[in-house]
Amino acid sequence: MHLNIRQIGNSQGVVIPKSVLAQLGLDGTVGAEMTIENDALVLRRPAHPPRTGWAEAAMKIAEAGDDELVMGEFGNADDADLVW
Repeated sequence: MHLNIRQIGNSQGVVIPKSVLAQLGLDGTVGAEMTIENDALVLRRPAHPPRTGWAEAAMKIAEAGDDELVMGEFGNADDADLVW
């Protein structure tokens, strides 16, 4: 199948037919992983959904009390002049 390379903003891209995406099990919700192998562009289903385990990891950090700000709270010198 021949695909044209198109201008998309400052980038270039190709439009992948819906039937091809369906065969591969790819869609906008899962995205794809892209690699270059032997001079070929390869798209694959992600091994894991994006951000898998982030919520659980954040809860463990909070439970351990290790979720405080690293730099602490600080303001700008001119903040006192601002009226909110």
